[in-house]
Amino acid sequence: MNESKSNLERVRAIIRSQYFWGIVAIFLLLLINLIKDPSYLNLSYNPTTGAFVGNIIDILRAAAPILMIAVGVCLVIATGGIDLSVGSVMVVSGAVTMEFLSAANQPDSIGAAALAILLALLLSTVLGLVNGVLVAFVGLQPFITTLVMMLAGRGIAKVITEGQNTSATNEPVRWIANGYAFGLPVVFLIAVAVIVVVSIVVRKSALGLMIEAIGIDPKASRLAGLNRRGLLLTVYAISGLLAGIAGIFATASVMTVDVSRTGYQLELDAILAVVIGGTSLAGGKFSIGGAVIGALLIATLDKTVLFLGVPSSATPAFKAIVIIALCLLSSERVRSLFRQRRLTTPLTPKETVPS
Repeated sequence: MNESKSNLERVRAIIRSQYFWGIVAIFLLLLINLIKDPSYLNLSYNPTTGAFVGNIIDILRAAAPILMIAVGVCLVIATGGIDLSVGSVMVVSGAVTMEFLSAANQPDSIGAAALAILLALLLSTVLGLVNGVLVAFVGLQPFITTLVMMLAGRGIAKVITEGQNTSATNEPVRWIANGYAFGLPVVFLIAVAVIVVVSIVVRKSALGLMIEAIGIDPKASRLAGLNRRGLLLTVYAISGLLAGIAGIFATASVMTVDVSRTGYQLELDAILAVVIGGTSLAGGKFSIGGAVIGALLIATLDKTVLFLGVPSSATPAFKAIVIIALCLLSSERVRSLFRQRRLTTPLTPKETVPS
């Protein structure tokens, strides 16, 4: 009896977990695609390229940039802030990479690729630090600060590229987005490696607890001796760095930066991924694993929209319906209302217990 009760409690705990319903939604979307095309989940191996080929692989590749910005935004939101600038930081990173490689004109140079990536990530981190300085030291609201940076970032990208879409040729950078290792996309493996490193740094040290503390109660954390300003600088810098990595991923796939479209509205996908993963926009406790599940869900949803042939004009509404339904399912308050309704529903004559 006690064992069955404990098993029931485990099941309830899983259902109440932050990312359970995100996983359910991913499986439902894949099931919908599978109903339309029974071969949707088929994987094949190409011995020439040493890669697995299939829709699942395409989803993993598409998820890589969303994973990066979602993890960065997750840390910022945990402090009680927000970062609306990640999409614009992406385009700045891509612009620096493509402009440098175009000027270098060394298609096979690993050195040129490494220097271009280093410059892009350095500038992305600086933009993140600017956000952190304005929030932590100047005292501006995170929403206003990152909104300004969102507008300024695209302006910076246009200055770098002189307002033109820039293309370049460099095989090492192209391999990052289009290459394979162990049969899987390199871009996804890099994203996973970065997430693992961030998770270890955040969860195996006091950093994660301090981030949660300033998100729950900034005044109490300051009285406890936490360096709130330093922590804010850290999380905004990390968000900028991860957005820079996402920008390289996005531009390296086609070796072109589009100053108007690269990273466009991806900040909204990042915020949605974080919320789907169970992190509260009010700050405090956060879940990097939940953000990862949310990012995979967004990538799966985007792929499903294209596969089902949903018109582009109706795509935002379709995504909104799916995400709202998911949020309602994951809401403890909504589930409790349904439970109360079942308990208060009167019995029918056939169900009435005889006296």
